[in-house]
Amino acid sequence: MNKGVLILGGARSGKSTFAESLAKSLTHKVLYIATAIPFDDGMRDRIKKHQKNRPSEWKTVEKYRGFEALRDFDEFNGANVILLDCITVMITNLMLDEACDYDQITHEELDNIENRIVNQIDVLLDELEASGKKYILVSNEVGLGLVPPYKLGNYFRDIAGRINQRIASVVGEVYFVVSGIQMKIK
Repeated sequence: MNKGVLILGGARSGKSTFAESLAKSLTHKVLYIATAIPFDDGMRDRIKKHQKNRPSEWKTVEKYRGFEALRDFDEFNGANVILLDCITVMITNLMLDEACDYDQITHEELDNIENRIVNQIDVLLDELEASGKKYILVSNEVGLGLVPPYKLGNYFRDIAGRINQRIASVVGEVYFVVSGIQMKIK
């Protein structure tokens, strides 16, 4: 039985609030895996607000790659529930780690980047499943908005959409959140 939950929604839809509420309802031993990098004042403010809303007893690990080492963290081993927020920020970080010009990239190079991202996702899912712990993954549903007017945005949207589909196909439950209202879709 898969213990995974995927929570999807648009920006500011309430998906993180729902994910945190779900985790709180399950246990007080939660590991929060934060994938954001505080690269500017706006992001630092968002991170600070997220931290303020989380219970003080929750442990946090900041990580968006290298999930094969999760079992090396005491915080991971001591948790009953793992909450990762968010997959799309993780994808963004992984894409920006690549030394390439997305305006000039070949399809082959883009496929290689996507394969490396998929590998990181697969390692994450394998580690979470092998742990036997309940886990909650938060991700943005990026396919309902406007088509981005630039190549990097298009590539990101396509990769994120395929990653969300991949995760949704293997987890036990999927929720979609709109205006703070969650709908179970799987």
